[in-house]
Amino acid sequence: MNRIKLEWKRGDWAAYFGLMTNNLTNLLTMMGLLIFVVGIPKEIVYGRIAPAFGLAVLVASIFYAWFAMQMAKQTGRTDVTALPSGPSAPSIFTVTFLVLMPVYQQTRDADFAIQIGLVWCFVEALILAGGSFLGETIRKMIPRTVLLSCLSGLGLLLLAMNPMLQAFEAPTVSFIVLLLIFINWFGKKPIFARIPTGLLLLIAGTALAWISGLQSPEAIKASMSSFGFNPPEVHVNSFLQGLPHALPYLASAVPLGLANYIFDLENIESAHAAGDEYNTRKVMLANGLSSMLGCLMGNPFPVTVYVGHAGWKAMGASIGYTLASGVTMFLVPLFGLGAFMLAIIPMTAIVPILVFIGVVTANQVVRETPKIEVPVIFICLFPWIANWALTIVNSVMGAAGTSAAKLGSDLLHSKGVYYDGLVHLGNGAPLASMLWGCIAIFAIINKPLRGAVAAACGALLSLFGVIHSPMVGIAEGTSLMFVLAYLMVSGVFVLKHFLDSREAVTDTAQEPTKTT
Repeated sequence: MNRIKLEWKRGDWAAYFGLMTNNLTNLLTMMGLLIFVVGIPKEIVYGRIAPAFGLAVLVASIFYAWFAMQMAKQTGRTDVTALPSGPSAPSIFTVTFLVLMPVYQQTRDADFAIQIGLVWCFVEALILAGGSFLGETIRKMIPRTVLLSCLSGLGLLLLAMNPMLQAFEAPTVSFIVLLLIFINWFGKKPIFARIPTGLLLLIAGTALAWISGLQSPEAIKASMSSFGFNPPEVHVNSFLQGLPHALPYLASAVPLGLANYIFDLENIESAHAAGDEYNTRKVMLANGLSSMLGCLMGNPFPVTVYVGHAGWKAMGASIGYTLASGVTMFLVPLFGLGAFMLAIIPMTAIVPILVFIGVVTANQVVRETPKIEVPVIFICLFPWIANWALTIVNSVMGAAGTSAAKLGSDLLHSKGVYYDGLVHLGNGAPLASMLWGCIAIFAIINKPLRGAVAAACGALLSLFGVIHSPMVGIAEGTSLMFVLAYLMVSGVFVLKHFLDSREAVTDTAQEPTKTT
């Protein structure tokens, strides 16, 4: 009988540092938003939310490591790579700005705001857990090219683009790190081959950052003020107290829950394409249960299958990296170590690793896609590009103390900024990307009835404001145009089906009768 082993390979070092750092960045971003933007007291963020946040990621990591060990045992393979675990980054911003901030600003009651957030997170978790029983069916219904293309957009625009911009803000550090990545992970002959590449990147980047004066001893000293012991505690009562008041804030939970559901499907499909065929139901159920546990311990942010499985596998990662990352994510908030770690190891040494993961994620769809379906890749990218650009434009206008409503669409139009188009295309990007991928691929491979169903789904999603709208609600005004447009697309697909059927009948009738 095969023994289940948890092995640590050279590639696990690089994958661990990359995944852990990305998760740690999300943790620090979350804490910074809650404390400095929303105004939640530090003791609540450090003592309640962050420890439960780390616990949820750890539990999901344990699930993923177990699934990988089971696969290795059943198949006898030694190249199994565990799924990466992490928080849902979009949820961090959505929960913060659409739930916690408005409730806290209105009531000035941090406990009440968090109670509402816990209910929101629980609804997200229910969507993942309940949807786990349909995940495998949906994954088989949606073509692999579409799922991987959507994931490539996520990898390039949400994972890799901002790190690439950060890299170009500190070229004396990041350019060398990027070059080492090209040589060791993309190239045929590594440099300093005896040193694990992930460790080499951190050593080189950290040394260059300190030499360049980008890091300072004062930052290390200041970070020590966050040290402490913050064990997670049960907060079931907080969840129950929030139930009667949470309904008005749950509108955003449904579309984002569906988006996280799609993220999971895409990342699971990516693992399948890389050779690690995980059970969709088990993985999504694990995410739902982990998020529920975190919620009941006081964390309003759900966890998910993190992007980049193909990239971690390309590094030579096995099973240990995801478990080690989960343990670190638990220990850092437990002892208040996050700021201290980033004061020593600069982000400029780490972000190029995320660029690599985004590129490898996008490259996977190129390898897996039949030539005729290649246009689908680029169609799926457009909603992600619009989503990223919309975020940047809104952030710039906010920093300038204005908004699109104040400036007006006509003024923005005159400057070449098609803001209304960004809003329509960028909102609901995960679902819009998948939807247009399906419409494109079913048109290309001539599956008109499937295309008609996809377009009809687009009309339904538009009707309730899940896509192409800044907020959920029954479509009104210009939003109704999208409902009508998708119904028109569905009608053309149906017409195409009948024309094809008629042509097939005609061709059959014209075939010469065979004689014996």
